[in-house]
Amino acid sequence: MIEVGDLKKGMFIIYDGEIYRVLEASKHFMGRGSGLVRTKLKNVKTGLVREVNFQSGEKVPEAELSFRKAQYLYRDGDHYYFMTLDDYEQHALREEEIGDVRYYLIENMEVDLVFHEGVPIGIELPTTVELTVVETEPSFKGDTVSGGGKPAVLETGLKITVPYFIEAGDKIKVDTRTGEYVGRA
Repeated sequence: MIEVGDLKKGMFIIYDGEIYRVLEASKHFMGRGSGLVRTKLKNVKTGLVREVNFQSGEKVPEAELSFRKAQYLYRDGDHYYFMTLDDYEQHALREEEIGDVRYYLIENMEVDLVFHEGVPIGIELPTTVELTVVETEPSFKGDTVSGGGKPAVLETGLKITVPYFIEAGDKIKVDTRTGEYVGRA
């Protein structure tokens, strides 16, 4: 059991007998009485997102999960295929189960597959990934004075803001938690 005040984005809990991934969790305090924890939960099986309010101090069961090293193989339609590295078994996850993580997946990349009772329910990415810039505006002399950045499209379709000195074809590091530019690869 985990206290609702300790819920963080990305955690898996059991609510109403089903597994949910925490998308958001914020604490709100009232003038009198106990506080409130507002959460956004996504059902792992159906993809349904619901907002749930918990009283401060409540406890919810944390889902029993196991993690296994896997390699991302390929995408076929709306399914993404992974191979576990310990027994070379292939597992398919639907696009709804993966969500925005798909913007960070490149072939042959190693990830952690998340299992609940032997069934894959999601993936955990490394903190940073290296992606190639496919499209960005050209830089001009004097651009660096103003600071800021320019929009860029990466090989996976992810759109981020990069510094002015980055050109198309450059490999960059992107933080998978925030989706922000970290540095050159």
